[in-house]
Order: sequence, then C-alpha cells, then structure tokens
Amino acid sequence: MKIQKWILLAEDNPLDADLAMRALAVNQVRDQVVHAHDGVEALDCLNHRGDFEKCPSEIPAVVLLDLKMPRVNGLEFLRRIKNDERFKKIPVVVFTSSKEEIDVAQSYELGANAYVVKPVDFKEFRDTVKEVRAFWMDVNEPPLISSAAARA
Repeated sequence: MKIQKWILLAEDNPLDADLAMRALAVNQVRDQVVHAHDGVEALDCLNHRGDFEKCPSEIPAVVLLDLKMPRVNGLEFLRRIKNDERFKKIPVVVFTSSKEEIDVAQSYELGANAYVVKPVDFKEFRDTVKEVRAFWMDVNEPPLISSAAARA
C-alpha cells in the first residue's frame, strides 16, 4: 500500500506562506500541503485537533518550520515533537529568515534535519522551496510509521 505523502508548512508570515504554497503546488497537484499559521496549529494538525481534525492520517513527509511564530514558536514546536514518540521521526526542515548562530545550533540540538535560510529574492525563494520539496517528497525514503502508532 502506497502512503500518501504530504507536507506540513508552519509559517505565520502571509507573504512567505503564499510564496511557499505556490512553489510547493507548481505541477504537483498530487502533493498535499497543510498550512499551519503557528506552532499551536501545527501541533493541532499532527494531533488531529480542532480545525485540523481532517489532516491526513499519515505523518507528514516533512515539516517546513519557521522559527519566529506566535503562541508556540518553531523551537518549542521542534522540542515538543522530537520528545514525542509518535512524532520524533518526522523530518523537520527549519525554513527561516534567521541567520543567528544560536538559532542554527538550537535547531540542530533539538533534532532538526536541515536548516535553510529563506532567500530574499523571489526566484531564489521559489527555487529553494522546490528543491526542498523535491528532496523530501521524491528522493528521501521516510521512516515507516503507521498511522495507528502516530495516533496512539
């Protein structure tokens, strides 16, 4: 049985979210992208709570995570999922405007799989998102985690 791959985009900036969603959707109608506006919504998506009850039952192929978000920021979101047996194997790509050494170090210490600084140029931004998407959706083999285990 083929697992339906999907992406969780946790991004509070409307412009960055729109650009990322457009880049992720180009010629890839089969890929599903769920947009969470902050860490609380991203956690709700993974736990199928509130407005996110209908999120896909499989874990995402990758989480694209902004760090500077309201309510629950990216580092706290990362800490929570990497300490949760149900979610700790989910690949997380920190996708942020921060070049601060402390943010890079903390992200990796908390279990991020990659750290990508958002390009300022529109074309570079779009191309970077497409490359990240291609790797995690087409090239990478995700860990096998059953949807029952993810919901336990």
